[in-house]
Amino acid sequence: MIKSVRKAVFPVGGMGTRFLPVTKAMPKEMLPVVDKPLIQYAVEEAQLAGIEEFIFVTGRGKTAIEDHFDHSIELELAMTARGKENEASIGRPMFCPGKVAYTRQQEPLGLGHAVWCARELVGDEPFAILLADDLLMADIPCLKQMISSYEETGGNVVAVMDIPPNHTDRYGIINPGCEKNRLVEVRGLVEKPSPEDAPSTLSVVGRYILLPDIFKHLDRQNVGAGGEVQLTDSMEKMIGKDPFHGLRFIGKRFDCGDKIGFQEANIAFAMEREDLRDPLLKILARYSE
Repeated sequence: MIKSVRKAVFPVGGMGTRFLPVTKAMPKEMLPVVDKPLIQYAVEEAQLAGIEEFIFVTGRGKTAIEDHFDHSIELELAMTARGKENEASIGRPMFCPGKVAYTRQQEPLGLGHAVWCARELVGDEPFAILLADDLLMADIPCLKQMISSYEETGGNVVAVMDIPPNHTDRYGIINPGCEKNRLVEVRGLVEKPSPEDAPSTLSVVGRYILLPDIFKHLDRQNVGAGGEVQLTDSMEKMIGKDPFHGLRFIGKRFDCGDKIGFQEANIAFAMEREDLRDPLLKILARYSE
């Protein structure tokens, strides 16, 4: 019997060095796309996918994330007194009590280490991982698409997309097997290979559904590419035991860990807003002259 995916892990302990100096005092996950921080988009995606418990792996200087999802009674009362109910609702927490947990990654030792820090909170059940840097725009939320596939296949499921050949050294790359519909069999995984060594151009992006066996491999704390504990290395060791698939999700991905990707995300999401589209088009036209 396939167990339901009820829990999601959000690794938010990174230093955000690519966005210095703003990330010197602000968590990169709190950078706004239009009027919501990146981390809120990831949380809302998880909620729409049916996730029930939310686990944040934070680090020093990340308390703004915790505050953002907490109850802001001052904001709620002030907006209610002014008759602004929509704004008042923003001050209310997004989670039911007891459904959110925070644990700290004391050192930024890589994504694998961050996920390992959540092991006691995840327990012995399948779970999702969402990276806020990867902002996904989709009619059906990417994680919801993945859970539908997981319920058919079981095992491990990761979101995948094709990337330019010269970008393979930025991502975990799949050695693909058979492909059916949008599901690709994962026969191997390599973290950040050079273009000449990459088995394909099919890259893992920041959405995962993993079985709890991953923690047995992460327990070893083996250091990989970049001197960090890489999640990809432990996932690779799970291939062959249980089903392992990549899902070519339907949607668009914005790399918000990159300055250009972040700017594009702001434009794309603003263009989806009726109140912003026309004014933004006029501004863009002025800069394209």
